[in-house]
Amino acid sequence: MSGYRLAASAEMLFTELPFLDRVRRIADLGFEVEIWDWTAKDVSALAGSGATFSSMTGYISGTLADEDGAAELLRTAALSLEVADRLDCPRLNVHGTGLDDRGLPVVATEVVSPAMWLTALRTLDRLAALGERAGRVFTLENLNLPVDHPGTPFALAADTLALVEAVDNPHLRMNLDLYHAQIGEGNLTDLVERSLPFVGEIQVADVPGRREPGTGEINYPHIARTLDRLGYTGVVGLEGWASGDSDTALDRFRQAFTTT
Repeated sequence: MSGYRLAASAEMLFTELPFLDRVRRIADLGFEVEIWDWTAKDVSALAGSGATFSSMTGYISGTLADEDGAAELLRTAALSLEVADRLDCPRLNVHGTGLDDRGLPVVATEVVSPAMWLTALRTLDRLAALGERAGRVFTLENLNLPVDHPGTPFALAADTLALVEAVDNPHLRMNLDLYHAQIGEGNLTDLVERSLPFVGEIQVADVPGRREPGTGEINYPHIARTLDRLGYTGVVGLEGWASGDSDTALDRFRQAFTTT
């Protein structure tokens, strides 16, 4: 059996159910649970659900690369840490900038300047310090520009890896999303091998369509064998829609990432 654990996003599966019922359903099937914006949730109910929470969004608003936006990101990250403590959630996810309800950047950026890189680096260093004091890990997620998140700064996996490596603090790691990476960069096996020392979590969905493994072009059983070979012991999370019913989608996800 593999040494890693499996999680699933309650935002994208069992969407016909109330949110708390989604969380319980995923947990009952043996998966850890991932959530996004905690401000729209009943945190007390989630804390009493019995679920193991793997990841949550780690800020409400803000951005990495300008001073005012960085101050807002850090302020709302501190609030998110309080919620993570209530949910015993180890990882809090952030992006290069705040995203709206369609996944688009609140302030789009076409060109990322050297000054923006330096500001982002300082912001992430401060974010890692917040995580260290709280005993939590912030993860910086790569995104894709062509399909889902045009105009988002620091979106490529190469960008997030460079920033996480430069900060070099175990309380800041990559959220390596292989769905986004396939669209934006490809060459996933090499990307996994290069990134894994700095990865806090891996998220998956197939391409095209952002559905469960086995519905598209990514050879996820090969990725699973690669993770086993490299000794990965973290979390692999399904952050994708079900192509049919969610139970079947989770079965396919489990099968793709079950190695012997």
